[in-house]
Amino acid sequence: MSRIEVLKTYKIYIGGSFPRTESGRYYPLIVNKKTVANMCLSSVKDFRNAVVAARNAQGGWAHKTAYNRNQILYRIAEVLEGRKAQFVSELELQGITKAKAQKEVDLSIDRLIYYAGWCDKYTQLYSTVNPVAGSFFNFSVPEPTGVVAVFAPQQSSLLGLVTQIASIIAGGNTCVVLAAEQLALCAVTFAEVLATSDVPGGVVNILTGNQTELLTQFAAHKDVNAILYCGAASDMITKIQDLAIENLKRVVVREDGDYFDDKFESPYLIYDFQETKTTWHPIEVIAGAGAGY
Repeated sequence: MSRIEVLKTYKIYIGGSFPRTESGRYYPLIVNKKTVANMCLSSVKDFRNAVVAARNAQGGWAHKTAYNRNQILYRIAEVLEGRKAQFVSELELQGITKAKAQKEVDLSIDRLIYYAGWCDKYTQLYSTVNPVAGSFFNFSVPEPTGVVAVFAPQQSSLLGLVTQIASIIAGGNTCVVLAAEQLALCAVTFAEVLATSDVPGGVVNILTGNQTELLTQFAAHKDVNAILYCGAASDMITKIQDLAIENLKRVVVREDGDYFDDKFESPYLIYDFQETKTTWHPIEVIAGAGAGY
């Protein structure tokens, strides 16, 4: 009598917990005509719950010191380093050669450390003191945009996902991520890494499911401050841009390209989700024109 294999049914990741999808729906993850796991087919309600968790976490995350965010991103890299073999195995299961899988996991760890290093440096790069006429001190500094909804790369299971998440949270934002529909295995496992890496619940939320089904809610939700779309589907980009107008949501489009390229290691990816705050502060003029204390 042949044995029926028991496939794991993965949960989603919201607010630091692993709930089942509210819809009760699942879809098979199929690789080379073989079902390797079952994934939650997330609903609009799941997305709304994730946005609430992200919003609740955003203030606390943004107000952590840059050094503390640096430590937490570094801790994610440490935990991922300890689970390298598992991620290599999962990438192989999804059709990647062992050599490329090892390279992808190694670079994912390195990329987390790269963005950890920028946590306490990007503000120095993008801040400025502005020359003004008058007895004022005028300066501009970058601040987090807020809650970012992310359509993850569809062609990259781990490295693309890590690149987008790291660049967003390094700048004090929180995010709700819809993983690649047919390459979701590493995304849900990466959620387990986050849950054991000192990342406060709600800072990163990971859903699995269908882009088309959730597109309208991602782009139109009033409590989402920005949306990141990784891909080149012109119809999706146009719809996202149209829906985002209603609450002036920032829309960022990134190519779903070769994430092994060094161009994905850049402080500009952090700056994409920063707002510039300018402050005026009155001062006493003590220049050589005779003014004094």
